[in-house]
Amino acid sequence: MPDQSRSGTGEQAKQQALTQLRQAILQGDMAPAQRLVENELAEEFGVTRASVRAALIDLAAEGLVERIRNRGSRVRVVTVEEAVAITECRMALEGLCAAKAAVAASDEQLAQLADVGAAMTKAVADGEPVTYSELNQQLHFLIREFSGQPVALELLDRLNGQLVRHRFQLALRPGRPQQSLGEHLAMIEAITARDPKAAEAAVRAHLTGVIDALRE
Repeated sequence: MPDQSRSGTGEQAKQQALTQLRQAILQGDMAPAQRLVENELAEEFGVTRASVRAALIDLAAEGLVERIRNRGSRVRVVTVEEAVAITECRMALEGLCAAKAAVAASDEQLAQLADVGAAMTKAVADGEPVTYSELNQQLHFLIREFSGQPVALELLDRLNGQLVRHRFQLALRPGRPQQSLGEHLAMIEAITARDPKAAEAAVRAHLTGVIDALRE
């Protein structure tokens, strides 16, 4: 069926393909270096090949996809060295967000952070690394949300998307959740104490530990 006659056309179709592709990459359903064949994806999503191509161009701009001349597209491979560089950038931005959250968060929001900390402690005690990893992501997301810093939030969303594979591998490394739990609890403690300097320092200490783990 020619592209022009398919029903999934236009900006809505592109957004549909973009959302589904981004979700598949971020959830690890598509592996690094996996080829992204436009015809196959168009058939799967019920959109045109042009819509898929436009979505892939956007994902390339986000750093999730790599477009290779005359060879099509693939899920971008992020090396350890690049993951370290991205984490160094996260350190500055997430430290800023933690400091802002320590000042701006409501009492109810601080209680949410404490609840996540308690759930993380339980996940470690129960030996549930996948649950711990999900709670880890939730904690960092909430701190960014409570900071009231939309520019940092947007930048971090892009950076974190590129680290999904490394983050999942670290979460499953034996002993890693036990090692990072104290770092996360220190972040929560400093923010709930409304101490912006301590909150920023705690985030920087935690992400320094992440960099060390990435290099191991």
